[in-house]
Amino acid sequence: MRIIMIYDQIQSGAGIKDDHNVALGAKKEVIGPAVMMEQSLKAVGGKVIACLYCGDGTFAENPDEVSRKLCAMTDKLKADVVMCGPCLNYLGYGKMAARVAYDINNTTKAKAFAAMSEENEETISEYKDKIHIIKTPKKGGAGLNESLDAMCKLAEAMHNENDCSDIVSKYCF
Repeated sequence: MRIIMIYDQIQSGAGIKDDHNVALGAKKEVIGPAVMMEQSLKAVGGKVIACLYCGDGTFAENPDEVSRKLCAMTDKLKADVVMCGPCLNYLGYGKMAARVAYDINNTTKAKAFAAMSEENEETISEYKDKIHIIKTPKKGGAGLNESLDAMCKLAEAMHNENDCSDIVSKYCF
């Protein structure tokens, strides 16, 4: 299973909380939270083939263009699943992740979902009936490893077109 991770400037390590205008970028090596997911990915036969990232401010300035480019990269790299997150309690990243996951599901062959904490209330309310959104703790909160493991389980189920209802009811908003 070929997986792409989509990050903001913080999770990618390309910028800090105040560097909102980091340009769209890509890394072929595993970075960010995907490093912590190694065992869970292996258990589901997943391999991160790329980590794509963009500053949440860059996205906010032109969401249509950024999403279009991320969808095009998803197609070009022939990803099976795209994990947008974990966004934790970063609101700008949550908006980007949900929108991009929605667009990937509707314009590419890949399957996508987002992962964020309950602090992203507005985004969750707007997208929870359109995409799967894995629950995560806020930054520094307990339970991140469980959320990362759930992301891998959902990726596997979506990729194999299995019934996701048990995973969704247990781990999603």
